[in-house]
Amino acid sequence: MSTMIFAQAAKTVPKLCRKAVGPLMSQQSYKSSKSDAVPMANLEPDTVLPYKKLNENLECIRDRLDHPLTLSEKILYSHLEDPYEQEIERGKSYLLLRPDRVSMQDATAQMAMMQFISSGLNKVAVPSTIHCDHLIEAQTSGELDLQRAIENNKEVYDFLQSSSAMYGLGFWKPGSGIIHQILLENYAFPGLLMIGTDSHIPNAGGLGGVCVGVGGADAVDVMAGMPWELKCPNIIGVHLTGKISGWTSPKDVILKVAEILTVKGGTGAIIEYHGEGCESISCTGMATICNMGAEIGATTSVFPFNERMVKYLCATGRGAIAEEAEKYEEMLIPDEGCKYDKVIKIDLDKLEPLVNGPYTPDLAHPISKLGENSEKNGYPMNIKVALIGSCTNSSYEDLGRCASIAQDAIDHGLTTQVPFNVTPGSEQIRATIERDGILDVLQKFGGTVLANACGPCIGQWDRKDVKKGEKNTIVTSYNRNFTGRNDANPATHCFVTSPEMVTALAIVGCLSFNPLKDELTDSKGKKFKLKEPKADELPSDGFDPGQDTYTAPPKGKRSKVTVNPKSKRLQLLQPFEKWDGKDLTDLTVLIKVKGKCTTDHISAAGPWLKYRGHLDNISNNMFIGAVNAENNEMNKVKNQRSNDWGTVPDVARDYKANKIKWVAVGEENYGEGSSREHAALEPRHLGGVAIIVKSFARIHETNLKKQGLLALTFSNASDYDKIQPNSKLSLLNLAKLTPGEPVECEIKTGGNSEKIKLNHSFNAEQIEWFKAGSALNRMKETLSKLK
Repeated sequence: MSTMIFAQAAKTVPKLCRKAVGPLMSQQSYKSSKSDAVPMANLEPDTVLPYKKLNENLECIRDRLDHPLTLSEKILYSHLEDPYEQEIERGKSYLLLRPDRVSMQDATAQMAMMQFISSGLNKVAVPSTIHCDHLIEAQTSGELDLQRAIENNKEVYDFLQSSSAMYGLGFWKPGSGIIHQILLENYAFPGLLMIGTDSHIPNAGGLGGVCVGVGGADAVDVMAGMPWELKCPNIIGVHLTGKISGWTSPKDVILKVAEILTVKGGTGAIIEYHGEGCESISCTGMATICNMGAEIGATTSVFPFNERMVKYLCATGRGAIAEEAEKYEEMLIPDEGCKYDKVIKIDLDKLEPLVNGPYTPDLAHPISKLGENSEKNGYPMNIKVALIGSCTNSSYEDLGRCASIAQDAIDHGLTTQVPFNVTPGSEQIRATIERDGILDVLQKFGGTVLANACGPCIGQWDRKDVKKGEKNTIVTSYNRNFTGRNDANPATHCFVTSPEMVTALAIVGCLSFNPLKDELTDSKGKKFKLKEPKADELPSDGFDPGQDTYTAPPKGKRSKVTVNPKSKRLQLLQPFEKWDGKDLTDLTVLIKVKGKCTTDHISAAGPWLKYRGHLDNISNNMFIGAVNAENNEMNKVKNQRSNDWGTVPDVARDYKANKIKWVAVGEENYGEGSSREHAALEPRHLGGVAIIVKSFARIHETNLKKQGLLALTFSNASDYDKIQPNSKLSLLNLAKLTPGEPVECEIKTGGNSEKIKLNHSFNAEQIEWFKAGSALNRMKETLSKLK
């Protein structure tokens, strides 16, 4: 099957495109809207879409399974390495898949490319891109922040661009926009299977693809031409009826699903939306919903192919893709009568706007109850900052609806009462909303336009208005609101909601305001209610691509990539040691974590992002945000060798220097949140050999396995209480480590000894990763044998 997945732009508008466009844009405006100005990253004139081959694979699967298939199954199974022999059982089998594409953002791409370089390979085997969006800190304004980032991160950007050129990847420069928006605009298509080193890669499910967040080691495998392994997911169906209208937005759909399923309810499953309600949601709205599926632990989320996708493909210069997808429509929608492992029903006609938080994205408050609930729980009522945009909500439609609210306020002599920050999702979005006057309205409202980057959403925010520890409230249209996520202040109460609701709340600056019912007083003393937000789904004059920010892989001779051995930001990797074949005995407990432990707790972002390419330096943030069960403090553990107290990284380094192997112990859904594999690399680098918890988040469990760590779960959750900070743990009979068979663990505390069982989800190949010292080591062994 060809791995090149895009065809040249269509010369004519396909049937569904003509039907869907209607008055929005004429055929003439479609032809001229973008196709001559786009950086052309998505156009490969000598290749075709893979639908024919995928359909052949799917027919084989139909013959084997002989039952109606969900859309998720169709996309996954049509990408199987071996559709004829692959064992397929939801929740049990490990699928070997051939993704169409790999995408990486600059923070995770550094370590992924370090691993790829150490593999010794010459070129990536599948289309791959790097997107520079994570290292731009929000401080003053978009242009100034971007320029400062280019200067401060020059070494990293040069490394990523040169390694892209060397190994055949597309490179999106800083200022291009957020990876997920660019993927939607350029690369996503119905039926796509893509992996990416960011947990919000599922955003592209809004265009009908199965797109999964992974660690860098998974990306390296696929870029090396090896199949990608995924435990066959369960499928949770979300049946949508009714219609999105008024103040209710697509964001409210996923906020409701988060309330129903909680932050771990989607673990091990794909969320598949279906039903007539899907037709009322724009393509970018569906992307918003899929994007935030990461917050409930879902493997990914996906919508079926429909006319809203056709409309978006045409508007972004990809009419040929829409035309081809139309021919294979049957394989891009679920079969009638297909079975889901669980079904959630949501009536969009009855869905009330929601505001979720603080500190967790599944704590939902209907807007009618937000003020009451906030007062009851003692949340700070006054809003300090309002922020819209991010990869979740920065489409043309999103920002247009916000501008309609802002214009309504301006017409009544009102503007924002609090700092109001706007993050465009891409250079194309920024240029288009500037051309169409949307940006001007948001700025007159009092908005500050930030760079086309992640910014405050991932903690890249040089916030000055509150001191660390000062209790305050912010409202955002982002996706995550874990403790300290946005500004590194654990006292910041972050509420996640739609961009429309953020804009409305900014006019009053208080959580008690309900724009659906409450009146405002204009500059002349008259009472009025805000009008319902309205905006075009797509720009009637087509998209303006803005500045050209894409660099294609060069043809011909490629320059060599070098890394300064004295660099503080980049460091070539050394292979981890192989397992010596012996049991791991008398292991020291580095830290017993109490409560929530996300990847932000294990490997903080914010100022630490600059070290993402230097494993030793970034390891100085390991577990600094986790709460130690021994003393209820962060970043303070007892050194069991010296009996002194120290920071977690310092104690781990002391253990490593003295050849003391250690484990970390945690609670439920350990490692939820970002896909960052540094949260697995750092414990491995500093001498950790196992992580033992009540349960894992999916991506993090895989990341631990990839780096040669034992990812183990208590057979009885209550056994967590049996391990004390001074306990010594032994993991026994590892030579007989077998899929499905528990590991025996001996706990020695004081003069007492007790044995417990620890479960694991290692399959046969993953056990080989452990034995080899890492998946990368194992891949090198495999490739050397092939040679």
